[in-house]
Amino acid sequence: MISTSHITLQFGKRELFKDVTITFSPGNCYGIIGANGSGKSTFLKILSGDLEASSGEVAIARDKRLSILRQDQFAFDEYSVLTTVLMGHKRLYQVMQEKDLIYAKADFSEKDGLRASELETEFSEMNGWSAESEAAKLLSDLGIEEDLHQLQMTQLEGSQKVRVLLAQALFGDPDILLLDEPTNQLDDKTAMWLEDFLYDFQNTAIVVSHDRHFMNRVCTHIADIDFGKIQLYPGNYTFWYESSQLALRQKSETNKKTDEKRKELQDFIARFSANASKSRQATSRKKLLEKLTLEEIRPSSRKYPFVGFRPEREVGNDVLELRKVSKSIDGVRMFKDLEIRLVQGDKVALVGPNDLVKTTLFQILSGELQPDNGSFKWGATISPAYFPKDNKKFFDSDLNLIDWLRQFSKEMHEEFIRGFLGRMLFSGEEALKSVRVLSGGEKVRLMLSKMMLSGANMLILDEPTNHLDLEAITALNQGMEACKGSLLFSSHDHQLVQSVANRIIEITPKGYLDKAGTTYDEYLMDERVSSQRNALYQ
Repeated sequence: MISTSHITLQFGKRELFKDVTITFSPGNCYGIIGANGSGKSTFLKILSGDLEASSGEVAIARDKRLSILRQDQFAFDEYSVLTTVLMGHKRLYQVMQEKDLIYAKADFSEKDGLRASELETEFSEMNGWSAESEAAKLLSDLGIEEDLHQLQMTQLEGSQKVRVLLAQALFGDPDILLLDEPTNQLDDKTAMWLEDFLYDFQNTAIVVSHDRHFMNRVCTHIADIDFGKIQLYPGNYTFWYESSQLALRQKSETNKKTDEKRKELQDFIARFSANASKSRQATSRKKLLEKLTLEEIRPSSRKYPFVGFRPEREVGNDVLELRKVSKSIDGVRMFKDLEIRLVQGDKVALVGPNDLVKTTLFQILSGELQPDNGSFKWGATISPAYFPKDNKKFFDSDLNLIDWLRQFSKEMHEEFIRGFLGRMLFSGEEALKSVRVLSGGEKVRLMLSKMMLSGANMLILDEPTNHLDLEAITALNQGMEACKGSLLFSSHDHQLVQSVANRIIEITPKGYLDKAGTTYDEYLMDERVSSQRNALYQ
């Protein structure tokens, strides 16, 4: 168990949160959410002891071991991969080192023998004899093959180091587990393995993540940083989001009686439990949900941008046809002889581990690159718009937001442009700042605004959720679901792909898989598809 007592954190005059008193209990996984800059990762650092709060204290039950997902990929470069994982259990690693030093002595004394005996007892109590095999299995489960286990960390690629540090955090069955963005740089297979690990984890886990599917799968509670407080709610991210939206609606319904509002909340909880019958929180937390009162469900202060794509022209039957399209980059084949036809109603997700493959195809379709061989043709009714992953060239300008967006709008009046920017959460004086100084998330919101103003009926989006907060990702997800045009997109946001795509295409240098009428989860779980995918990557 880990708890906080009257934690306050203040930087100068800015107070992130005040008087936070929370208990995190074993058997639960807590997802910490909040607007960008609200202090999610900072709160984890306070819990871990890496940062001291302005006031208050953190208490950890006696003899409980806390483990943290470290973000510094270079901190363990001098150690081997396997040793790095073992170092995740600090006391076990200390015992192993001290044992080795004693046994290496040339003048082994009686005192040394007694100390060695004490260490061996402690080593055995910590399951030390199985430590290396457990560490090796964790590494293999996370996609770090056995031939890499004895290499130095400095010899690994960045994405491999991330997996080793994750194995380090999970090693040794910690009592309290703190994970900050644990799914970053994980492929689908590894992310699902981590979901299963945390789903079955019997101790206390506290996570920060922008991955809504991950949060829905593993979280039993949500810790929401809002109004300078941290409020605990039973349930996963979707339950928190939908209940906070319900509370917002009920707050505006001043004429509705309290009994009616209470009945609406009860009906909502019943529907949520029924629709999420396989989820952890719907089974083990159902009674907690049923005890929720109107007073406990609060509207959130967070604002959601409006994302809505309205095509100016209806999509015809023929959308896009690729004819034996091939492309290599720097001598490395991206794809060969692509024969793909998109038709009306298609919302296609390009998936797979190689992001460059997807970006290359998008750049060909947008005219930024030429294929080495083959050709493609848009349907007669199609007007495409492209959202690139790299948007730097669009913001090499000193234009303010109003003048920047005006370039892409048929309606030129400032009142219209300001209104549009306001819906994308750029209000008042913000609309007058230079686009050059925008954050990554703000640039993405402007690029989405540009795309919405285009009136295009075929949208090509390359990782549109990058740099966005949960609120903007949720709004984008809803906008893509409601879009009446055709979509071709890539995203590492599992829930976005699952809820939007009705066709999955995976492209590799050896070929491609094209599954229409299939959701992403169905694609990942289909054994026949799995064997076909394995063949394409061998």
